[in-house]
Amino acid sequence: MAPPRMLRVKQKFEAPTLEDIPAAVRTEVQSLALDSKVTAGESVAISVGSRGIANIALIIKSLVEELKALGLEPFLVPAMGSHGGGVAEAQQAIIEGYGVTEEYTGAPIKASMETVQVGETEDGVPVFFDQYAYDADHVAVVGRIKPHTDFVGEIESGLHKMMLIGLGKHKGAALYHQAIVHYSFDRIIRSVGQTVIDKCGVLLGLGLVENQYDKTALIKGVGAEEFVDREKELLVLAKKWMPRLPFETVDLLIVDEIGKNISGAGMDTNVVGRKFHDNHAAEKEYPKVTRILVRGLTEETHGNASGIGTAEYAHKRAIEEMDREITYINCMTGNHPSGAHIPLYFDTDRICIDRALETVGLVEAENARVLRIHNTLDLAEVLVSEAYLPEIEKREDLEIIGEAEDMPFDANDDLPLTF
Repeated sequence: MAPPRMLRVKQKFEAPTLEDIPAAVRTEVQSLALDSKVTAGESVAISVGSRGIANIALIIKSLVEELKALGLEPFLVPAMGSHGGGVAEAQQAIIEGYGVTEEYTGAPIKASMETVQVGETEDGVPVFFDQYAYDADHVAVVGRIKPHTDFVGEIESGLHKMMLIGLGKHKGAALYHQAIVHYSFDRIIRSVGQTVIDKCGVLLGLGLVENQYDKTALIKGVGAEEFVDREKELLVLAKKWMPRLPFETVDLLIVDEIGKNISGAGMDTNVVGRKFHDNHAAEKEYPKVTRILVRGLTEETHGNASGIGTAEYAHKRAIEEMDREITYINCMTGNHPSGAHIPLYFDTDRICIDRALETVGLVEAENARVLRIHNTLDLAEVLVSEAYLPEIEKREDLEIIGEAEDMPFDANDDLPLTF
């Protein structure tokens, strides 16, 4: 079975990009007129999550400097639910791996899995919050706004999720995901979020929106009283600017790497068309991807293979890189155990691709619509099979930047780790 030849294609996005990060943070913090709400010497906890947010170290450093200019004493709190296996030291290592260190940012890191119950919602759902953050005089919530990988609503993934799942730590994250079984996602995220705002000294939010090239597009300072309205507005922009696959139908999607730094679901289900079902698109959901092959995990995910169950096939390398305990904890905390299911896996890329193409329907392998991507954040350049040529020639947003070539298998029948 001969796999199709592939050519390199560049996607052309109209992507706003924020060039001066420190200036943007300064402008947004100053616009909130916080002077009257704080007193010199007070402490402020800054949330730092586990996603691979563009410029995150510089953003945190800039926020620390602005809060210090107000006379406050900021410190950093890892805010990532159960990521890192629910271990404080591992969570601190994750943010330090992104460059968010005390030395660089100028603020100490206080990592703990201890929480305090600060109240309960009108539905009787207990609300838990990071102990260090709760003990602080103020809290600054930093989060990237983007579509959630599982739920749909006016508020999805962003500042509210950071307050619930991130600062709720393992205990809160597990509880809220269970509560969503009985109550709507929107009801839980609003009610718990409001309780946190009311009881935990939330001073401000810093909403981050990225463009299709995984670069910072917008930073928005948000007052505690306007979290709901601003997050709804920012989600509209995030959906408009999110990266997408270039085609609506794909026989085989080859994903070089997945990881928690790429998406909470390992690979963004909004991008691959698996938001509502693990292994196929919903009726009105696009793209329609028949089979997914995962080749490996990112280094930054530290063995967390959450979301690998979304793929039908995997390279043996991805399975060997998987830390089962960390992955299981994360998927069970998110009440999505199937996200840790092991796909069919084989020893080489050639075998993986051959086997996958045997199950894409009535299409010869050399004519299959195959798409290869680095990951679901990096979609500026992709490899596509020759079957897409007729469509590419009609599209102004796609540019062929490399001639069609056979897949470059090495002596071990593997492809290069990246392209």
